[in-house]
Parts: sequence; C-alpha cells; structure tokens
Amino acid sequence: MHAGLIIRESIEINATLEKVWENFVDLTCWDQWNTVMQNVHTNEQQLTGGKKIFCSFRPFFFPIRVSISVEEIVPYERVVWSAKKKGLSAYHEFDFRKNGTAVIVTSSETFSGVLSRGEGMLLPKKMMKSLTKDFLFDLKRAAEA
Repeated sequence: MHAGLIIRESIEINATLEKVWENFVDLTCWDQWNTVMQNVHTNEQQLTGGKKIFCSFRPFFFPIRVSISVEEIVPYERVVWSAKKKGLSAYHEFDFRKNGTAVIVTSSETFSGVLSRGEGMLLPKKMMKSLTKDFLFDLKRAAEA
C-alpha cells in the first residue's frame, strides 16, 4: 500500500480516561461535540468493532459522505477505523494513554490511493491536519466539560 499522506496529532485532555473514552465511543452524543463529522448515524449507540458508521464531513466546499468501518476496539486504549471512497483509502488509529491526571489522545491517519499522491492538491495536508486538530479539540472540550 502506498501511503500518500500521513497525519499524526496528539492532545492532552484534563479528564479521566473513563470520561474521555465514554465521550469518544458514545455515538449518541457526537452531534453535541463533534464539529468535524456531521450527520453521524449507525444502528449502534456506541462504536462497535465490525460495525459501520455513516457520516459526512466538509474538507472542501461540499460535504463528502463516508462509510467508516470500525476495525478494532480495545477499551480505554485504542480504536481503529477505515474508510474507502473513490480514489482514496484512509486508515485511522486513535490511542488513549493516561498521563498523570490527564489523558493523551493520539490520532494517526494514513491516506493512500491516487487522490493522496502528488503535491497534495487533491488532498491538502494542511486542511486534513486542521480537521484532525479540530476533532481532537472537540473531544477535549466535551470531556473536560
């Protein structure tokens, strides 16, 4: 697999691991805190391995609908999901680690496919990095509330 773009960001959240985890896996509250992914829906109330999440996000001027496959969940440690859209595949890992009284959440997303190659004209790294930072900040704000 050719990795055309890798986005890695971390954030420190001043909340318990349990509170951060519950905000992350409880899909019923995502509309309240998640400004990056809109219209999140699934048949599940929580992220569940082997299930799909449907949502849209707006990296450009128009929304992109995506079907996300939840690949792996290790409670209070890790969530892995992937998505494919014409010309693009994404593999996304979230790691949760205690850091004293805080939690470090690290997001690592690898994009591959024809749209991720080149000089980033079709998938600008700066914009994708900004969406990742926004998602992590949204999670921080929700867990610290």
